[in-house]
Amino acid sequence: MNMPKVLICNTYFYRFDHKQWKNQMPYPPLGTLYAASSLEDQGYDVRFFDNNLVDNANAIQATLNEFNPGYLVIYDDGFNYLTKMCLTVMREACFSMLSLSQKRSIQTLVSSSDSTDHYEMYLNQGADVVLLGEAEESLLETLDLLNTQSDLSNCKGIAYKNDTNEIQANPRRPVLRDLDSLPMPNWDLINVDEYRSIWSNSKEKFSLNIATTRGCPYKCNWCAKPIYGNRYNAHSPEYIVSIIEKLYHDFGVNRFWMCDDIFGLKPGWVQKFGELLNERQLKISYYIQSRVDLLLKEDTIDVLANSGLEEVWLGAESGAQEILDAMDKGTQIEDIYKATELLKKRGVKVAFFLQFGYPGETKKHIKKTIDMVKLLLPDNIGISVSYPLPGTKFYDKVKEDLKSKANWKDSDDLDMMFTGTYEAIYYKRLQRYVHKVFRKQQGLDQLKKAFLQPNNLSFKQLKSISKLLYYIPSSYFDKVTEFNDL
Repeated sequence: MNMPKVLICNTYFYRFDHKQWKNQMPYPPLGTLYAASSLEDQGYDVRFFDNNLVDNANAIQATLNEFNPGYLVIYDDGFNYLTKMCLTVMREACFSMLSLSQKRSIQTLVSSSDSTDHYEMYLNQGADVVLLGEAEESLLETLDLLNTQSDLSNCKGIAYKNDTNEIQANPRRPVLRDLDSLPMPNWDLINVDEYRSIWSNSKEKFSLNIATTRGCPYKCNWCAKPIYGNRYNAHSPEYIVSIIEKLYHDFGVNRFWMCDDIFGLKPGWVQKFGELLNERQLKISYYIQSRVDLLLKEDTIDVLANSGLEEVWLGAESGAQEILDAMDKGTQIEDIYKATELLKKRGVKVAFFLQFGYPGETKKHIKKTIDMVKLLLPDNIGISVSYPLPGTKFYDKVKEDLKSKANWKDSDDLDMMFTGTYEAIYYKRLQRYVHKVFRKQQGLDQLKKAFLQPNNLSFKQLKSISKLLYYIPSSYFDKVTEFNDL
């Protein structure tokens, strides 16, 4: 079979998401790299175009002209949690690329959370095939069928327009269980040095992203899983350590973002992971997302800390048990306190994901969340308002309210798209206020430490203390004018 040229690109544009680009810490599109490597492994002539760092969606035009591909694959990075939000600025960029491919009569396949949820929209915008859910196997089979002009009706995991121009969605393909069967991502397809250069403008050490698992077995009723589903499958520790070893030696990278929804859930996995790092003499640091109840199992925190864990982002969500229960979160407030305490004792940084605006939340619940932040004083916080994602119980509960707006434009939008307890502007101001309270508490904590140990004062402490000149009066003004009952 004649193997055609395939141009593959990602659908998330970091430069278009101003909040994320401001941080100057972009990660390569890992999910897209997996797809590209799978194509290369099957002999396709693959060119990768990285949309992360371009200024506009038409930037791909020159590569289309020069490479002249038979197929364009617009493939989302399903490991980037921001893509679940189906941000409208990214959807519009994808539509622009579809328009470019149509003008050249290039057959185009699309894979993303948004296109999985709204495949009709993408097919009507010119996509020839939408890949539904986890897509490496569907991508390979579909390209083989298209290249031989064969019938698509038995190909699982796709949607397309049939011979009568009607939209046909085939049954979903089962999720991949043997993740180690996938070829390792080909990092040579991207410009790692360009990413490193951008990171040099941030305050953080350069990192690359690795996914050790796919999916999440927990059933928080606001969290969608359009790509990898509610199943949980893991790479072997050997596979992951081999990736780390390659990135360590080929690119000089020893800091990693483990971008799993839940890191280290499989029993014994983190223990074996730590052993292999020691055996291969790989000294790394890494940060993860996890759950408090998972971290409290056996010796998990000790093993993670010994293997180089630097920071954990915890899905704390709320300081009110009533709200966690309403979310079907399955965690207890006391576990947040206990896990935070144990992590700090082991020198691991703790960061909280917080969510305001869930149905039923009142100022009493908001105050409990703020009090929790002030008392536990994590190293960082990330605040969002409840976001209805298609396919969730939460979405079904509020979908009647989603008439004028169903998606954020970018990740800094923070608009309430349903009728919440309070107006949308309240939550936007609340987000700013809680950040001020948090930074003020951090500064006061550093001031206390400086008083007790003046000879150990660092520049970072001085900076945090100096910001009290802004955060104390600013947070006080906000409390008096808007949040006096918090």
